[in-house]
Amino acid sequence: MVRPSNHEHILKLGKKKMTINQQENQDYYLLPDGRLVFTSHYLLKRGYCCGNGCLNCPYDYEKVPEPNRSQLLKQRSKNGNNS
Repeated sequence: MVRPSNHEHILKLGKKKMTINQQENQDYYLLPDGRLVFTSHYLLKRGYCCGNGCLNCPYDYEKVPEPNRSQLLKQRSKNGNNS
C-alpha cells in the first residue's frame, strides 16, 4: 500500500479530489479505514516498482530494501496473494 504523502498521485480523502485522472476500482480502491490502495492494473500501467511496498505490487517489491522486501514476499505467499 502506498501512503499518499509518499506518492506523486495524491488523493485528498476529505474532498475526494484526485490530482490525476484515475478511475476508482480500476486504478485504486479505498480500505474501510480510508487508506488508498492502487490496483495491480494501475501499478503495471505505471511501469515500475516505487519501493513503497504497495499491497498489490506486480514487481515482487524489487525496489523495497531488505529486510522489508523479504517480509512482504513472505506475507504475500502466506496470504496466497500473487499479484
